[in-house]
Amino acid sequence: MDFHLPGASPSSAASSSDHHHANPVAQNGHSSDPMHSWWESISKARSRIQLLASLLPSDSDDHLSSLADTDRPARSLLLSAAAYSSVSAALSSPSSGSGDDPLCHWLYDTYLSGDPDLRLVVLSYLPLISSVYLHRIHHPISDNLVSLSGFEAVLLALYSSETKARNGKPLTVSIPDLSQPTLYHSPRNPVKSSNSNSKSRKPLIGVLSPPLEPQIAVKSTKRACIVGVALDCYYQQISQMPSWSKVDFCKFATVWAGNDCPCTSEFDRKPESMVENNGGSEYDDGLGSDIKEETDEMEKMTGRVRDLVIKDGSAAEFAEMDARIPLPWELLQPILRVLGHCLLGPLNVDEVKDSASAAVRRFYARASHELVPQAILATRSLIQLDKRAREAAKAATAAAAAANSTSSNANTPSKAKKPEILLVSK
Repeated sequence: MDFHLPGASPSSAASSSDHHHANPVAQNGHSSDPMHSWWESISKARSRIQLLASLLPSDSDDHLSSLADTDRPARSLLLSAAAYSSVSAALSSPSSGSGDDPLCHWLYDTYLSGDPDLRLVVLSYLPLISSVYLHRIHHPISDNLVSLSGFEAVLLALYSSETKARNGKPLTVSIPDLSQPTLYHSPRNPVKSSNSNSKSRKPLIGVLSPPLEPQIAVKSTKRACIVGVALDCYYQQISQMPSWSKVDFCKFATVWAGNDCPCTSEFDRKPESMVENNGGSEYDDGLGSDIKEETDEMEKMTGRVRDLVIKDGSAAEFAEMDARIPLPWELLQPILRVLGHCLLGPLNVDEVKDSASAAVRRFYARASHELVPQAILATRSLIQLDKRAREAAKAATAAAAAANSTSSNANTPSKAKKPEILLVSK
């Protein structure tokens, strides 16, 4: 079986053609029946899961078969940590990613099936696919480059779908004109218009992403753009992604940023609160204990993330001390968007937030060394927001503990007092 881009795969096209010929009812307009659409989605998901079970080791057959028998098989596959681990192990093998890799064919055909839940399953593996692909491209094990056309076909499938969705238009954002008053502020130096009857100024438009050009192959000059657009597709569905997929993305992003250095803890120290002492420095009595506590907490969090990278089997290939990759803006921008959600999403677990916090600090350190203004501004903002969110959460926890302590003291029954007896003389 060969990949065909752009367009649907031969297997999906054949199945679609057979379905229309075998079901004339669908051509008469009855395909919009909710029950029919539901059952068709269930049948498609079960067939895709059964095919996946045949591609993985036999020890995962029973688990995948149980997922296929559920009422929502595609959603069950998405939320199965065991299935994610099995597929991740297969994608991380040295022979993965080639043009004849059956698992890459499965991901490609599954994404082109058009089923929303099945597409979410493919997107959940995108952090690992991107990491394996970029690592092997920029850090090849030998001089003989192994074909990675399987990974590239999956990335191109996402890129093609996004190109079609944007319809040749750029992604833009409206930038407010701060020289004009709003409900939330008054400008310090208002601009006086020379003509009182002149029309209001046109809103400023910022371009987040230029129009996408169709691509039929991953060229070296377009690689960062294609992977970045694929990661943007992941970001668009980030709220549907399971936590282990987000953790994978954060730890791989940490490796992409490069080595650790003291710059990562720059925001956890306050120079104004340090005093010189015999040529050295120590924390003063006022803020020193709080600052040292924050620094120690950050070091523990970074250590937990480092342990995750080393202990996780799927990340063993990327545990080298320096496996950084080139990070042009078209690739760095979607990475920071995903990290921003992982860092500040209110429903994310602490493991996701800690991993994202360590990754953002690594990117800030690299941007500081390479003097990239856009990256410095973006990462500084994320770090400051992370610090404020953690301080607010810590204060809320302390307030809740104090309130519980007060209520428990108020509800504690006190010892009954004996009634006073007054002696009255007659």
